[in-house]
Amino acid sequence: MFTGLVEEKGRVVAIDDLGDSVRLVLRGPKVVSDAAHGDSIAVNGCCLTVVDQPDAESFAVDVMRESLDKTSIGDLAVGDEVNLERAVAAGQRLGGHVVQGHVDGTGRVLDRTPSEHWEVVRFSVPADLARYLVPKGSITVDGTSLTVVDVQDEGPDGPWFSVSLIPVTLADTVLGTRRPGDRVNLEVDVLAKYVERLLAAQKGADA
Repeated sequence: MFTGLVEEKGRVVAIDDLGDSVRLVLRGPKVVSDAAHGDSIAVNGCCLTVVDQPDAESFAVDVMRESLDKTSIGDLAVGDEVNLERAVAAGQRLGGHVVQGHVDGTGRVLDRTPSEHWEVVRFSVPADLARYLVPKGSITVDGTSLTVVDVQDEGPDGPWFSVSLIPVTLADTVLGTRRPGDRVNLEVDVLAKYVERLLAAQKGADA
C-alpha cells in the first residue's frame, strides 16, 4: 500500500527488452536506501518489485506485458524522470490517501492553466473510470495523490477531470513537466469501487 506522496523524482538509467517483458533500472537514492530484494516501490503509480540493486543508488524491476499494455510504463525511455514512493510503513502518517499501486487506466494531459501560486491541469479519463470521480475526492495521477477540482462526463474532450497543483507538487513530481498529449497513469479511489460493489450486491439481494 502507498499514500500517493511522492518521495523523490528518479530517473530511468537502462531498459532491457526481454520480449514479453522489460527490465527497468532506475536511479532513486532515497527509495533504494533501505530497499531489499522483493520490496515494492511505486514507479509513476505502478507497484513494481525490486529484483536487483546494481549499486547503492539504483534498483531494477521487471515489468510484465500486462503492465506495459495497461500503463504508461511502456512509454518510458532512458533519461526520463519518474515519481518514486516506497510502500507505506506501519505506524507512519497517511498523508495522502489509500493507494494500491494498481493502475486502473491511463489518461492524457488536455491543458494547463497557470496562475500566480498554482496551476490547474485537466486530464482525460476513460469513461468507465469517470464515475468514480467527484469534486474534492481523491485521484492518483502518476503515483501522486491529488484532490479533484472538477469532473465532466461529456464534452468535446470526452470525460475529464481537473486538479490544482501547488508549487511543491510542480517542483517535486513529474507532473510539473507533463505537457498536453502526455499519457499518465490513473488510479481511482479504491473505496469508491468497494462502495459501488456493495451497493450492487445489496440491490441484487433486494430484487
